[in-house]
Amino acid sequence: MVDLEALLPILLYLGLITLVIVFIIFIIKLIKTLQKVDVILDDVSKKLIKLDGLFSLIDRTTDHAASISDKVTGAISGIVNKVLRRKKGQSDEDEYE
Repeated sequence: MVDLEALLPILLYLGLITLVIVFIIFIIKLIKTLQKVDVILDDVSKKLIKLDGLFSLIDRTTDHAASISDKVTGAISGIVNKVLRRKKGQSDEDEYE
């Protein structure tokens, strides 16, 4: 008959060795997965930099369009104000005559 005091440490050591091997395999797979994620994140970062340039271009274009629109609106408003002042000026002069 096998002595249990000798068998139990052997079984524990075999279990621990198996657990260490499983953890090593798990860590190796985790490292490979993290390397793939790092490559994907680098790719996404490069694409975001390109999109940032595109959005910067769009932002500058809309700023220029808004400034042109403001200038046109200001010019039209100035013209309308001059026309209205002339009409008010003429009507004021008519009242005094």
